Amino acid sequence: MSFYDLDKEERNKLVSTINQKILSDIEISSDKKIISYFSYEDTYIRKTAYLAIGKIYRANPKLRNDILNLLAKLFKSENEKIRQTVINAAGEIGIIDFNPIEKLMELGLFDEHHSVRNAVIGSIKKMSEKNPGPTIAFAHRFLHHEDYEIRREICHGIELRGRTHPQDILPLLKELQHDKKPRVRNTLIHVLGQIAYKKGCLATVIADLKTWENKELVQKALAEIIDVHERYKNFSVLTQTQAIDFIEKNFP
Repeated sequence: MSFYDLDKEERNKLVSTINQKILSDIEISSDKKIISYFSYEDTYIRKTAYLAIGKIYRANPKLRNDILNLLAKLFKSENEKIRQTVINAAGEIGIIDFNPIEKLMELGLFDEHHSVRNAVIGSIKKMSEKNPGPTIAFAHRFLHHEDYEIRREICHGIELRGRTHPQDILPLLKELQHDKKPRVRNTLIHVLGQIAYKKGCLATVIADLKTWENKELVQKALAEIIDVHERYKNFSVLTQTQAIDFIEKNFP
């Protein structure tokens, strides 16, 4: 069964069924159905399951400890799909309650499987958008980690917050301007481009870049920002020409 093989009505029924069965599992201290959904081959079934965990957590304060204990237990699974879904579920919880899932996020950052690490990036994105304070503080803890992949993942993870509140993440991005790894620098340039084309963000990004010391990286970032305004012309607030004019007038 594939989620999108079903029509809309059938999908809605399936979502309701998954929600009910996951809630029932939690209430009777079972994980049988949860494991079957968390390990399901279809990514949309797994998504429905981790969204269900978030809904149940928000709606049932008395079950929160049980949910957290369950996720901690399931993260020990050898199945990467289960660990990935645990991290995504933890991300749903972290949108409203970060501290209880901080340890899971840290474990996920160092997981051996890329899909689990990618789930951390996705979770940081959604948590930093809705619950920025503790999420950005968490990101800052690992901003200069010795493993450059961790630094890259953190840089990528805070991108979404920057699309609406660039001032919140630009100080962190600035700290990476002298990173020696091309993979980290390229992600940094990518993130700067991704936030600069959003409404009200270009001026903030340009003003901040004027204070950066790594002029070579800044020039690459400016080129990316200009290019992004063409690549995403259907979504950017300014045209590429307007972006170029603004940069020429406001960047020395």
